[in-house]
Amino acid sequence: MIDLNADLGEGFGRWTLTDDEALLSVVTSANVACGFHAGDPSIMRRVCALAAERGVRIGAQVSYRDLAGFGRRSMDVPAAELADEVAYQIGALEVFARAAGSRVSYVKPHGALYNRTVHDPDQAGAVVAGVRMAAGAAGLPVLGLPGSLLLSAAEAAGLAAVPEAFADRAYTAAGTLVPRGEPGAVVHDPDAVVARAVAMAAEGAVSAADGSRVAVAARSLCLHGDTPGAAGLALRVREALAAAGVRVEAFA
Repeated sequence: MIDLNADLGEGFGRWTLTDDEALLSVVTSANVACGFHAGDPSIMRRVCALAAERGVRIGAQVSYRDLAGFGRRSMDVPAAELADEVAYQIGALEVFARAAGSRVSYVKPHGALYNRTVHDPDQAGAVVAGVRMAAGAAGLPVLGLPGSLLLSAAEAAGLAAVPEAFADRAYTAAGTLVPRGEPGAVVHDPDAVVARAVAMAAEGAVSAADGSRVAVAARSLCLHGDTPGAAGLALRVREALAAAGVRVEAFA
């Protein structure tokens, strides 16, 4: 059993990047941009309404405040300030989720913040503090890379830590993502993406960039919404998972 998540709502004003409607027909969880790296109030409202209509879980994709860099530039934000900004983003999305008759079900950092929380204890702790601030005692599940400090911090705070994998990203032998600035960081071959998705879900492993076999213990599988042809590729992945005997189901 595995969850399929995708980054959605990654537009701004008149600009559109992700095919939200098509992807929401395939995925089980939607990581909705909350305005810091992409997204605006109208986009957030629209994606939440579509997700609720189709029974897709709504997740807050929180980011550094970096619209110009699409949240892919690492920033040295003081921990207390970052916690406030994470809480702010979750709260904004919750308004639109509730208006659609749903709720924010989980939190996932985006881009540079996601990568930073793999190894930076202060930034990882700040994200968890922001989740706690926004969600209260009940908390919210947090998605992150297996073995990351983010998931360790979430568990320590009593939050559900949900490990995820990326079918369209290259892995190092250590099980981390190859930085986007390096050659081959993104897997563009659709057949390879589908095969990697099945291997991750059914076998719990994937081939790293150096050819070694890396264990991947994931409860959720991410498909990037800004990949050309993302919706068609997501459908192929879902069909291949079903053919391999893997049930696709939301984790939250």
